[in-house]
Amino acid sequence: MKIAITATGPDLNSQVDPRFGRCPYFLVVDPETSEFEAVENPNLSAMSGAGIQSAQLVANKGVKSLLTGNCGPNAFQTMQAAGVEVIVGVSGPVKEAIERYKKGEFQTTSGPNVASHFGMQTGAGMPGAQSPGAGAGPMPGMGAGRGMGMGRGMGMGRGMGFQQPMAGAPQPSQIPKEEEMELLKSQVQLLKQQLEAITKRMEELSKK
Repeated sequence: MKIAITATGPDLNSQVDPRFGRCPYFLVVDPETSEFEAVENPNLSAMSGAGIQSAQLVANKGVKSLLTGNCGPNAFQTMQAAGVEVIVGVSGPVKEAIERYKKGEFQTTSGPNVASHFGMQTGAGMPGAQSPGAGAGPMPGMGAGRGMGMGRGMGMGRGMGFQQPMAGAPQPSQIPKEEEMELLKSQVQLLKQQLEAITKRMEELSKK
């Protein structure tokens, strides 16, 4: 039995990437042996259809479950049609996610937890978002140096960038209240994960 995990890097020490369709890597793991295959995501910079194409890629690996931070409606439907259970709200190191999965701490989700094109709203995979000198979004100073823009130091994934809260979020009149609430929750989760990664990196730098 194998599971797939969205990851910021090609090994088990990487962080779980909160995006599905535009995560840098999928790690296909055997939870019992910890043997894994790192699959680079060719849909990282896709302008459209990233969720469906990534779901097809993962399903073709013969996995039973997908662990990720967020999953949109198109990707969820594709995974469901392929018989792959989807688990969202996963964060932290991939190694820890695997252990939590083995302990049965996760529950399968019954539907998507974000709207379509969620990954694009975070600035991920968009033109200009992969510069190693500056992160994407309205806070370019955050990506200075080797730390954040490309995920070399922070493990935040290529082109993730950092945005001010609610940047690019749909206006209340554009989507139903329930969908807007779920989108807001997912953005809060994303900001928490970014804050955790920043704090961890600061602790690592303070020890050097």
